[in-house]
Amino acid sequence: MERKKNILSMILLLLLMGATGFLLLRDQPLSRLAAVLGHIRPGYVALGLLSMLVFVGCEAMCSHLILGRLGHKAPYRRCLGYSFAGFYFSSITPSATGGQPAQVYYMSKDGIPAAHGALNMMLIAICYQLTVILYASAAALLRFDLLANLGAGLSLLLLFGGGVNLALTAGMLCLMFLPNVARKLVNGVLSLLVRVRLVRSPAAAQERLERQLEEYRRGVECLRRNCSLLPVLAGLTVLQLTCLFTVPYLVYRAFGLSGFGAADIICTQALITLAVSSLPLPGAVGASEGGFVAAMALFFGSSLVTPAVLVSRGISFYAFLLISGSVTLYLHLRVRARQRQAAQSLPHPSAALKRGLRLPEGG
Repeated sequence: MERKKNILSMILLLLLMGATGFLLLRDQPLSRLAAVLGHIRPGYVALGLLSMLVFVGCEAMCSHLILGRLGHKAPYRRCLGYSFAGFYFSSITPSATGGQPAQVYYMSKDGIPAAHGALNMMLIAICYQLTVILYASAAALLRFDLLANLGAGLSLLLLFGGGVNLALTAGMLCLMFLPNVARKLVNGVLSLLVRVRLVRSPAAAQERLERQLEEYRRGVECLRRNCSLLPVLAGLTVLQLTCLFTVPYLVYRAFGLSGFGAADIICTQALITLAVSSLPLPGAVGASEGGFVAAMALFFGSSLVTPAVLVSRGISFYAFLLISGSVTLYLHLRVRARQRQAAQSLPHPSAALKRGLRLPEGG
């Protein structure tokens, strides 16, 4: 079932990519587009790719620190693999719903309990969403002209995205700091699933749920004893998102443009990200490009905004979709190899039977 969902998500992603490319390029002569792209400065493109590597690397460092405090040996290179897998599955699933479960899955294959993996991803998600909201709020309050530049459509999406992110963040904080309320909510959801017959064995499900909540509670207590970790996570998340939001500015410089500062473009990208992040589209494809064209025309001009969105999204999404897909394939093959090795190490039933038989003496 999960494989079918991923295939359907990938098909939807490809269709969205095709439709987005058609809408962007239908009024853009390819010869002129090629001429414009041929004059960009490759050094800034390389800096953009490096910024995205830091973006993924910051999340990996957060996982490395959190899992270490929870008592698990998680080398940084392994956490980097988890983060690439999260980027890939977030990119191909609507509203990025597949990224965190995929990371928890690969962590569990390395011996990390699912409850601790989920706690790790929840802490990272809280820091990420709060930082996006604070970035966008600061841009809206300090540079209201940038907010007005978004237009009515993006402004409405911004309100929707902000509301959804605040609700999700509040729910996760409830799970962390209000365990009794969280238990009531989770039990209510379980009762609903039982009534609609999606859960056939309520007693077993309740037992598993209690074990997960207890393991989760122990993990939260461990983190409470390590309060110094939270400022570090916050700092890494600010760096992570700054790297992501800086990519359009690096593209701006790659086109040889000047006149606007980095803060203007970074704040505008923060507003776009919050506006489109909650839409049920794989990788926010289509919405991100449309938002970029609408908001970034102020900086790039109508003649360069289409080439700019191709380069910017090429750096921040499509290139790393390929890179993260390759890393995820490696992780998947590694898991399969471990499973085959474990299966081969088990004694064959017939061999075990033969070893258990004893022939009569003299027989």
